[in-house]
Amino acid sequence: MSDSLNQVPNSPRNEDGDRVAVSRRTLLNQAGRIAAATALGGVAAAALAAAPAPAEEYAPREMTITLEELISDEKAPVFVGRGEHTYVCQHDWLTPPDSIAFGDTHGLAQDSQGRIYVAHTVHPSSKSDDAICVFDADGKFLTSWGARFKGGAHGLDLRREADGKEYLYHCDVAHKVVVKTTLTGEVLWETAIPKQAGVYTDQTPFTPTNVAFGPDGSLYVTDGYGSDWITQFDKNGDFVRVFGGKGSEPGKVSQAHGIWLDSRGSEPFLVVADRANSRLQYFTLDGKHVKFVTNGMRRPCHLDIRGDLVLVPDLSSVITLLDRDNKVVAQLGDGDPTNLRGRPRSEYIPGKFIHPHDAMFLKNGDILVAEWVPTGRITRLQRVKRDA
Repeated sequence: MSDSLNQVPNSPRNEDGDRVAVSRRTLLNQAGRIAAATALGGVAAAALAAAPAPAEEYAPREMTITLEELISDEKAPVFVGRGEHTYVCQHDWLTPPDSIAFGDTHGLAQDSQGRIYVAHTVHPSSKSDDAICVFDADGKFLTSWGARFKGGAHGLDLRREADGKEYLYHCDVAHKVVVKTTLTGEVLWETAIPKQAGVYTDQTPFTPTNVAFGPDGSLYVTDGYGSDWITQFDKNGDFVRVFGGKGSEPGKVSQAHGIWLDSRGSEPFLVVADRANSRLQYFTLDGKHVKFVTNGMRRPCHLDIRGDLVLVPDLSSVITLLDRDNKVVAQLGDGDPTNLRGRPRSEYIPGKFIHPHDAMFLKNGDILVAEWVPTGRITRLQRVKRDA
């Protein structure tokens, strides 16, 4: 009998209601058990390798999971997307220990060992004040720290610097600072309102939301909850320039919430998640406007890039993927409109996002999403490999 892909009656559906192609042999072998495992531990263990000793760089295993592997239990999986961008949606894939209660989950990062860092505001019921939680590549909780960021933990990004070491950069919206730390939380540098820019006084709002890293070691900071200036510092942390400012015309931004370096082409550009203007805006590295991207944008919060794909977490309840030409290729877990922020978790809709605030490609190609909900939620989207 042929084992080719077919649209088989009763096969699982994706979020658009379309049947996901599975092999007839698989279905027959399962004797009609058209269900799939969403038990987080089992799927996680099959998909990811544990982080090795710190001396070695984490090497992820094949990240995809086949439908044949999924169709093996009694609970139907939740699929989002379609075609090559089909994922199994695993809500609450990362959860803290009993001593920690997530507040709004705002920022995500992953280091070369596969460790995942989550920045959250800390819920009032939490016994611990730690705002940074660290998990291994399989989603197991490792440690926590960062009590100084309680209430303000927001943007979180990581880079390897000239000394070969990796560092975290935190944007704290409560204390209005940008802080550089080691991976264990030791503070190495911080800056508050950049008065040297010449656009700030003591009375000028400054609330940094995210950072990006230039190819020359520069650091770019978005003042997305303040005055919407974008400040560039050099590799030593010294002021270089400021650009942007509040507005809707080219070169101006409104709630410049996120920022990233797009090096997919021959020339690198900065991309700002210009959230209140419902667009991405491209700038040269010295702050000159280049273009807008509006297709598929609602309230973009941040972005990440892997290969040719751009990943955009959108506060209006969706994860958007763009291709090399910045055309929409998928919108995942679209829950818009929603009124579920602050509602009991029992009312959340499986496979539907509420308010994605940050998202990143994991090193194995899966997607991790952090949501702006008062008790936090971290969702893994595990890419499905179709049977050959």
